[in-house]
Amino acid sequence: MRTREELLDEVRGIIADRTATGTSGTGIPGLLLSRVETAEPDHSLTEPLLVVMAQGGKRLLLGDQVYEYRAGDCLVVTADLPVTGHFINARREEPALGMALELRPAAVAPLLLEAPPLPTAPATALATGRADVDLLDAVARLLRLLDRPTDAPVLAPLIEREIVWRLLTGPHGAMVRQIGMADSSLSYVARAIRWIREHYAEPMRVEDLARLTGMSSSAFHRNFRAVTAMSPLQFQKRIRLQEARSLLVARPGDVAGVGHLVGYDSPSQFNREYRRMFGAPPGQDANRLRAAGTPSPVRQLP
Repeated sequence: MRTREELLDEVRGIIADRTATGTSGTGIPGLLLSRVETAEPDHSLTEPLLVVMAQGGKRLLLGDQVYEYRAGDCLVVTADLPVTGHFINARREEPALGMALELRPAAVAPLLLEAPPLPTAPATALATGRADVDLLDAVARLLRLLDRPTDAPVLAPLIEREIVWRLLTGPHGAMVRQIGMADSSLSYVARAIRWIREHYAEPMRVEDLARLTGMSSSAFHRNFRAVTAMSPLQFQKRIRLQEARSLLVARPGDVAGVGHLVGYDSPSQFNREYRRMFGAPPGQDANRLRAAGTPSPVRQLP
């Protein structure tokens, strides 16, 4: 077995050779590569992912909780979450480099019967930790398949299964297990998260969301906050504002119209909350993004 440092060097080299600025998909389903050359804050909506940082580091804010991971560390996300973050000291000469693999329920569920007994899962849907040698070895082998398109369709699913197994039998196993369990508290909260994402512009009652998940209002509110580190209303506001930012890049002169589209009846409230989140009024922020040549907010790894 190669050393952890040798494996990390290989992962770093493959990502550096195959990525331009930003985050992009690959020929392997669910595998993303990222190269970031700026330390500016970004606001993104995550999905269930394993992220391995190969170079640089990132600091994330979820609600009022702060997470940090650096080269050789991994980030595990088990739900769709709106996060704010920035890469630490990323620059053109030394960009932040990382890879991500989507964590699919269909990949997790078949392994649950074979996994050892696990402790009760932590409430949070986001965690960081050190990527061990076994995990880095599997990640390196998956990345090598990018240069072997004939082998990839056969071998990539096997390596994905191995990576999921490493997660299930590692320190984040109890958390990852919930992705594949139809009756886990995470799966119930995920139903509400999906509803908010698909109906973010509509009025929302917490009682209706609780009914959708089959929980009492108090239990739903407690579980939702435990998973997302924010209340359902705060979560909806984050989704609305991130959607508004994407729309404003194409329609910078229609601030009131965009605010209404994402669910704000009051233009002043929209302006106030947008500025609080993104640091500038809607029109000014959209013009800045357009002047920087950004057709839409750049996708980045969480």
